Amino acid sequence: MRVTVPERPTGRLPGAWRACVGTGRFDLALRRDYQDSLALVQREIGFRHIRGHGLLSDGVGVHRPYEHRGERRVRHAFTYLDQVVDAYLDLGIRPFVELGFMPSTLASGEQTVFWWRGNVTPPRSLTEWGELVRATVAHLVDRYGLDEVRGWPIEVWNEPNLTDFWQDADRAAYHRLYEVSAHAVKDVDAALQVGGPAISPGADEWWEPFAEFVTDRGVPVDFVSRHAYTSGPARHVPFGTRQALAPAAELLDQFAAPRRHLAGTALADLPVHITEFNSSYRPDNPIHDTAFHAAYLAPVLAGGGDLVDSFSYWTFSDVFEEAGVPTALMHGGFGLLTHRQVKKPTYHLYAFMARLGDAVLARGPDHLVTRHPDGRVAVLAWAPVDVTGREPAPERHTLALSVPLGPPGTASAFQLRSSVSEDAGNAWAAWRELGSPQSPRPRQLDVLRETAEPARSHRALPVTAGRVDLDLTLGRHEVTLVELTPVVDETPPWWDDRLLDPTDDPTDDPPAGPGPEVRP
Repeated sequence: MRVTVPERPTGRLPGAWRACVGTGRFDLALRRDYQDSLALVQREIGFRHIRGHGLLSDGVGVHRPYEHRGERRVRHAFTYLDQVVDAYLDLGIRPFVELGFMPSTLASGEQTVFWWRGNVTPPRSLTEWGELVRATVAHLVDRYGLDEVRGWPIEVWNEPNLTDFWQDADRAAYHRLYEVSAHAVKDVDAALQVGGPAISPGADEWWEPFAEFVTDRGVPVDFVSRHAYTSGPARHVPFGTRQALAPAAELLDQFAAPRRHLAGTALADLPVHITEFNSSYRPDNPIHDTAFHAAYLAPVLAGGGDLVDSFSYWTFSDVFEEAGVPTALMHGGFGLLTHRQVKKPTYHLYAFMARLGDAVLARGPDHLVTRHPDGRVAVLAWAPVDVTGREPAPERHTLALSVPLGPPGTASAFQLRSSVSEDAGNAWAAWRELGSPQSPRPRQLDVLRETAEPARSHRALPVTAGRVDLDLTLGRHEVTLVELTPVVDETPPWWDDRLLDPTDDPTDDPPAGPGPEVRP
């Protein structure tokens, strides 16, 4: 059945899908491979903010206590902080500030998380923690300007509901940390944005106590935040993980959860930021590298902006070391890009989204149709996937659309189609066929980058009564972008395509009409 796409827009495409992207720990941004990867992402996708852990951890070196004349004092040093933020702004992206983790020189205990040992214990002095937050935020305002930093959301901690990220998952201790942090931020400027509680999936019981605490004590909250993942328990193999996934619709349900649980509270109308989302929460799950992953997440990117103000893909790059230094180029990392800038299929899903128009003409379970201000129509389509196993994934998925295309009198459309699937734009498959080289040589990297590019095709389509019949056949796990441009034919009237045929004898043509008079 052909779907008739309305001519009038049904709404606008929210920008929540690229409002933020995740990153490995803060100081990784000092590396060349990291900055090269972020530059590529910004050229082709263009995220607005970037969020990661470790801003206040030892690797950035902000908190520097010392003794002078027998008295303990603290120097706040911003050498690395400035270098990282300068690099971000040069690349057209701004921080989504996460306050964490605890400097070891301020920590009350020795519990750490990740290979790089971020300390996750409360501060031994809440007063000194508040001074650290206040000094850091004041420095950012002083260096980058108040108007600039007012646009940077500031989030307090990361997943405090998990014992791995906050000692004993002590909710009361987190509330105290949030209170001190929020007031410290507002001491710098009342219009700065601060929020939390940055909880993980499965912790919705935190919403009501958080709302009650900040309301009863008059603690400022400008936004609320949480994370969303759909993977089940991990089954580990050496340097890898396998997990079952819930349907992608579960991600959208998690996006909707904060407003559902905060209805009727003082926080009900606040912006909602999903500051991490992905399928698996593991940085060593090969699903992240596959064509399946792009098709799985396509409906989430297409519809997530209707539910939240931002949802941040975790992460833009495999320059990431939470589970240790990666042991192979393709290792199931979170990134849209591998090390050395090999694009994954999900990277192309984002790049396709960046080429959609702002006006939404139609949505469906397998498509999103948009229009640009200049009249071009862009269609994102995907082959639906079923992770339950109840429905075998078909080898082919068809979609028929009747698409409006103007202006009046247009007779032809130029179709440009870009696709990733099991057979195209799939560097994972090529890497496996190359023998899964742990450290690809330069020639192998060139091959992987080439095979990572989408399949592209073009053709002319007739426009009849202001409409184009678009018939798409998608392969297994395919995501495709179709761009339709109205054609203004400027072909000279004397042009004859037979001029390109070297086997055609021009003497066989009928005599030409009289030419210009030639005088001796």
